Order: sequence, then structure tokens, then C-alpha cells
Amino acid sequence: MPEPEARIEIAPHCSLSPRGARWFFASVCVASLSIALPLSIMGFWLVLPFAGLELALVGWALRVSMARRHQRQTIIVSDEVVTIEDVSPPTRQRVEFPRHWAQVRIRAGGSPLHPSRLTVESHGRGLEVGQFLNEQERLSLAKRLRRLIGRIAESPPLPAQGGPA
Repeated sequence: MPEPEARIEIAPHCSLSPRGARWFFASVCVASLSIALPLSIMGFWLVLPFAGLELALVGWALRVSMARRHQRQTIIVSDEVVTIEDVSPPTRQRVEFPRHWAQVRIRAGGSPLHPSRLTVESHGRGLEVGQFLNEQERLSLAKRLRRLIGRIAESPPLPAQGGPA
């Protein structure tokens, strides 16, 4: 009989498709250049380099945002270990913690602009999970992980496979 385990997969919500991103960038280019080109023809030539810089920065930000959609975190809680696989291309990290000694911690942010941090820790090591989640989702995940992992030196039984975790 296979060992019971609970599996949680989280990923950032990225509603913009690659096609939508191309359309968005094309519309920004058309809008910016429709103003910059006539102004540069009228003699205000310095507008054109700034419009180019603006478009380069928008393109860079869009590329970074679109790359984020490939990020994934998988948390597997078995009777013995808590395994966290963090895939953020091009890197892949896999960390295991003994379940019996693992603990889930929420560290408050320093200000309203800094979100809290959710970590799984054991024996002086820790890994942050759900950096891309909003505050409500992060707190919900922490609550779920605490139910699965338990406190230090406490390992609650895992739910039956196929049932809700």
C-alpha cells in the first residue's frame, strides 16, 4: 500500500496570455510613437529617445511578468518528510524537512507595503513558500500547512488519499 501523502501545488495567477501581451505591447508602441514621431519631425527630436527608452522599459517589465507564469511550488507532506519543490526557471530547488521537527511560521512584514513571509523550517534551515500569493491566500496556506504538518514533535495523521486536505 502506498504511503499516504498530501500534495499542494501553488502557482502565481497570470491572466495575461502571450498573445494578449503582444497586443498590449503593440498598442503601447502605437500610442507612444504616434505622439513621439510627429513631435520629432516638428523639431522636438529629444522626445524620440525618451519614447524609445519608455518602450524598452515596458517591454522588459512585460517580459519579466510573463516569465513569472512558469513559476511553481509543490509541497508534499508524507508521514516522514515535508518536501518542497520550487521551480522558478531556469532554477529548480528541492528541499526536504523531517515532518516531526518541521514548523510553519508566518513572519510579519515591517510595514503595510511589505507582505508577511510564510516559511517551513526545521533544524536551522527554512524555505519561503508562496511569495507570489496575496496576504489572504498566504494565511490560508499557512493554516492548511499547520493542519498537515502539526507543531514541533507532533505529526497529525494525514487525510486519506483522494479526500480533502
